Amino acid sequence: MERGVQRWVVDISEWNPSPPEFSSALNLLPRHEHSSILRFFKMEDRKRALVSRLLQYVLVHNILKIPYDEIIIKRTLEGKPYLECDKVGSEFPNFNFNVSHHGDYVVIASEPLCLVGLDVVSYTIPQNEDTIAFCRYWSLKEAYVKAIGSGMMAYGLEQVEFLHDGWNNIRAKVGGEILKEWRFWLSEMGNRHCVAVAKGHPRSATESYRRTLTRTEFEPDEYRAGLLLPNISFVSKSVEQLISISME
Repeated sequence: MERGVQRWVVDISEWNPSPPEFSSALNLLPRHEHSSILRFFKMEDRKRALVSRLLQYVLVHNILKIPYDEIIIKRTLEGKPYLECDKVGSEFPNFNFNVSHHGDYVVIASEPLCLVGLDVVSYTIPQNEDTIAFCRYWSLKEAYVKAIGSGMMAYGLEQVEFLHDGWNNIRAKVGGEILKEWRFWLSEMGNRHCVAVAKGHPRSATESYRRTLTRTEFEPDEYRAGLLLPNISFVSKSVEQLISISME
């Protein structure tokens, strides 16, 4: 199952496409994805949205070996992306992924069994320890609610608390109870960004997201094997690499 654990990051500050180059990259995606990218007015926002979509399709193609033009990615009513496919196979009993973008970075994470959510945040306001701590807590909370498939406004963030030892050994409490079937990580990225990753049990998914999952129940040993898969480091990808794979 370890091959289903992926962590990729793209630095979009290094990609400055001309209008024809941007259109060419956009046309690599299915037509129904275009409006969600072009609805943004600023080019920086369009770049983030485009790279986010490219990452999803390229990761699915790379890991599951599904032909690029056969990949179908949909979203729940809350906006959670999911793969509509019957070709995942037993190697990845519950393959799912999540994306995030902010500042210079677009990131994606996938898991073969556990739910996964992530959030990247740029420290864009005056830097002090209180500000940075707030950004880290917010990022962890958002990673959790994205993992379960809930919209931020629909889920009471005040219900989620985090305990940690110097930002290691991170534990979450919801309604005062520790989430024993979840794991969390927080790491710094270059140029003053941090990224949080959350993974946990599929039974925690919201109803709309649960319907998209292959399985929601696992034997304790099987689930623990998925939960304890290592949280690997983020691998840097360039937009040019994503475009090249998309054109294969």
